[in-house]
Amino acid sequence: MENSYRAKRLLIYVFLVLLTILSILPFWVVLVNATRSAEQIQQGLSLWPGGNLQYNWSVLMGRGFNVFNGFKNSFLIAAGATVLNVYFSALTAYGVIAYEFRGKKVLFAVILGLIMIPQQISMIGFYQFMNRLGLLNNFLPLILPAIVSPATVFFLKQYLETIYHPDLADSARLDGAGEIKIFHRIMLPLMKPGLATMAIFSFVTSWNNFLMPLILINDTEKYTLPMLVQLLKTDVYRTEFGSMYLGISLSIIPLLLIYLFLSKYIVGGVTAGGIKG
Repeated sequence: MENSYRAKRLLIYVFLVLLTILSILPFWVVLVNATRSAEQIQQGLSLWPGGNLQYNWSVLMGRGFNVFNGFKNSFLIAAGATVLNVYFSALTAYGVIAYEFRGKKVLFAVILGLIMIPQQISMIGFYQFMNRLGLLNNFLPLILPAIVSPATVFFLKQYLETIYHPDLADSARLDGAGEIKIFHRIMLPLMKPGLATMAIFSFVTSWNNFLMPLILINDTEKYTLPMLVQLLKTDVYRTEFGSMYLGISLSIIPLLLIYLFLSKYIVGGVTAGGIKG
């Protein structure tokens, strides 16, 4: 029995290692290609870095790829959208869970229905609306709509159902706490693992958003990193694949840092829940 258990555990470890390698491999290939020339990339796949990083960087800078300005623009949009998304979605989810009111089931059904509607359907109308408001070439249309996120509300509502108990709020009310204070002091700390999870998804989605900024923004000084990457394909005679991969690598790094920063809250919440159970 002990040998069988060890064999199964070994197989599980091998399987997890293979999954880890498969997950890391695409990122590693992108980083490696950022150090290779266009000719080397066209010859085939390689897992060993090349010596073309400095040339790729010079090409990147020569094509109007303002890295630091792109970082600033992308971070302002992604951070603002993430904060609004997570906070107001948590507030909505708490309201749906904690309070009884007429039309509650209908409201939740509407939220579920909105998840099914693709964003592309409303793009033309949204562009015309922003044009009438004079908000083209502005970051606000890319940040403020994050307040309304049905998918995040649905996830946090389902998460709250597993941790919320009416006695928590009732005890705080007996101590004289208002509803807003209860939400900020009690509910938000309990929701940290769920908030961290949705913050990662929201930040990644906003950071990688290409189509909507491309429609709304024409000023190159306000281009985000994904928009700057497409500037590298303007040469008719030669495509600098190495510099393109370098630009993509630079746009990936912040996402990895955000995940490493927030993942500890997810792991900590899961561990705490397991100990309490």
